Amino acid sequence: MIDPHNKTLSLSHQCQLLSLSRSSWYYEPKGENPLNLTLMCLIDEQFLKTPYYGSRQMACHLIRTGCCVGRKRIRRLMCLMGLEAIYQSPKMSAPHPDHKVYPYLLKELEVNGSNQVWCTDITYIPIK
Repeated sequence: MIDPHNKTLSLSHQCQLLSLSRSSWYYEPKGENPLNLTLMCLIDEQFLKTPYYGSRQMACHLIRTGCCVGRKRIRRLMCLMGLEAIYQSPKMSAPHPDHKVYPYLLKELEVNGSNQVWCTDITYIPIK
């Protein structure tokens, strides 16, 4: 959106119109250092095996394998990679207050034979 070769508007004025500091326009982001890239590969490899590991358990695992890392670094790298531990959150089975409650249709039915009533169960299956 900013044209540095514009003759009518200066670069400072263009940045001001976009509510952007001029130093932000010149900023070139640096990539991660090689140690962090190696750690990210190790985290990704372990996370595929144990997706329930959070930053604390992942840091303990990496320390056991010989890497000298802290939990906060692991937490930052996991957030950067978009990894979050899979765990059961509390009150998962509480229905929404606006959800319609359907009647139980088998209340008066006497089940006395096989294949008379069928049911199903939908469960969560983790995928890599």
